[in-house]
Amino acid sequence: MKKFLEEFKAFALKGNVMDMAIGVIIGAAFGNIVTALTDSFITPLIAAITGGAAEDGVAIGGQFTINGVAFTYGAFLSAVVNFIIIAFILFSLLKAINKATSLKKKEEEAKPAEDPADVKLLKEVVAILKEQNPEAAKAAEEKLKA
Repeated sequence: MKKFLEEFKAFALKGNVMDMAIGVIIGAAFGNIVTALTDSFITPLIAAITGGAAEDGVAIGGQFTINGVAFTYGAFLSAVVNFIIIAFILFSLLKAINKATSLKKKEEEAKPAEDPADVKLLKEVVAILKEQNPEAAKAAEEKLKA
C-alpha cells in the first residue's frame, strides 16, 4: 500500500499532470465567464432581434412551429456564440504561444554551436604548432577544415 501511495504521489506531482489540472481549472473558470457573457448580453440580444422570450421572463430568442411542435433556437444560437468566442480566444492564445516558441527556436539556432571538446583540443594544438612551426600549423589547419 505504501508503494502504491508513493507511485501515486510521483504521478500526481509530475509537471504535466499539474499543468493539465491548472489548465482544466482555468478553462472551466474561463468557460463560466464566457457563459455569463452570453447569458447576460448575447442571449437577450438574440431575443430582442428574434422577438422571443421564455415564459419565466428569461430571454431565449425566437421559435418556430412545425406540425404543432415549437422549436426554440435562441439557446442554441447562444451556445454557438459561446463556442465561437471560446474557440477564437483559444486559437489566439495558441497562435501567440506558437509564435513565441518559434522566436525562441530562432534565437537558439542563431547561437553558434560550441565546438566539441576534441575540436577545441585540436585548435589548441594548432595554436601551439603555429608558435613552434608555422608550416606544420598550416598543414594541420587544412586537415582540421576537412
